[in-house]
Amino acid sequence: MVSKKVLVIGGGAAGMMAAGIAAQYGANVTLIEKNQRVGRKVLITGKGRCNVCNNCDVQTFIQNVPVNGKFLYSAINNFTPQDTIDFFENLGLQLKTERGNRVFPVSDRAMDVVDTMHDFVLDNGSDLINDTAKSLILENGGIIGVECVNNTYYADSVIICCGGKSYPLTGSTGDGYMLAKQAGHTITELKPSLVPLESHNPDCKAMQGLALKNVSLKINDNSGKTVYSDFGEMLFTHFGISGPMVLSASSHIRDMSGKKYTAVIDLKPALTIEQLDKRLQNDFAENANKDVSNSFSKLLPRKIIIPVLKRWGIAFDRKCNSITKEERHTLIEILKGFSIELSGFRPIDEAIITSGGVKVSEINPKTMESKLIKGLYFAGEVIDCDAYTGGFNLQIAWSTGRLAGENASYI
Repeated sequence: MVSKKVLVIGGGAAGMMAAGIAAQYGANVTLIEKNQRVGRKVLITGKGRCNVCNNCDVQTFIQNVPVNGKFLYSAINNFTPQDTIDFFENLGLQLKTERGNRVFPVSDRAMDVVDTMHDFVLDNGSDLINDTAKSLILENGGIIGVECVNNTYYADSVIICCGGKSYPLTGSTGDGYMLAKQAGHTITELKPSLVPLESHNPDCKAMQGLALKNVSLKINDNSGKTVYSDFGEMLFTHFGISGPMVLSASSHIRDMSGKKYTAVIDLKPALTIEQLDKRLQNDFAENANKDVSNSFSKLLPRKIIIPVLKRWGIAFDRKCNSITKEERHTLIEILKGFSIELSGFRPIDEAIITSGGVKVSEINPKTMESKLIKGLYFAGEVIDCDAYTGGFNLQIAWSTGRLAGENASYI
């Protein structure tokens, strides 16, 4: 039997999975990657540890994909998070589950994930070529190949796995969108997602470098509705705010142009208003004859004391024993609701993922094949699907890559 020829464009998570699976199913596979080595973006995920997936059920996974999650039902049921865990462990990579059901390699090395996938691609017989795709070769409503910078490659099926536009230094420069457009596909608006947020509030720059742990964060719109809330870590920067909670929050903010959003931080979420009031009374009593500006060293990080005092409006040299009950309650409101007005997203090249991409209504969700061009498939971030942090976006890559690889290899 003659093997089907499959070209995979892009050697990221989705591309490596698609290539390895298509070869496993008997196809003659060529994986074309523009970088000198595969998996450049995978190497920087999870702060270099690689959050492989989230150890959750299918329904939980879908709930964590706010953009076109239902489109992924077939892909995720075909290759679930548990299947992902079994896949890597069967290849010899030991995994562990941490807080939030985030799955990491036991080694805490993203390189081990990339090496495992690299070996999976080659061990199943795929050819790995360093080249850059320029255009699709289309004929009679179907695809017959890809023209690259160094060569032209012909195939029965082509799987586009070029990623998005975020982190362009890893090779994600939007090539997949250009190829999809050539085939007549619609590209929905491209926006940064899982990205730091900007603020014009000067407090952010004053607190640059301050990392807050064990705080609560809410994002409210201008109607007062809370669109996101979480507990964990965040960071103040020269441009605004960042950190794990903020990146997650960014994917809940769909448009900054029409609405105003405010980040509201509870600096002492473990304390009720009554408990915090008692704590302040004790601190002020202990520092009775000191200036209030010198009484917060045990309560707050140094960099946030001045911004809090300025918002409080109390003279820095007021003595602690002169603070009234009403002034104390005003301070509590500030500590339990430290607000930062948001002004925008950081640029897309600083985002972890790209929101937007190839329109899902133009892709068969059961096969990942284009509804417009026979033999053309899509997988990974190039598709208009994006999820929250926690391993969900890599799961999209594994699941769509596998489904595309399986179907592209069928005779």
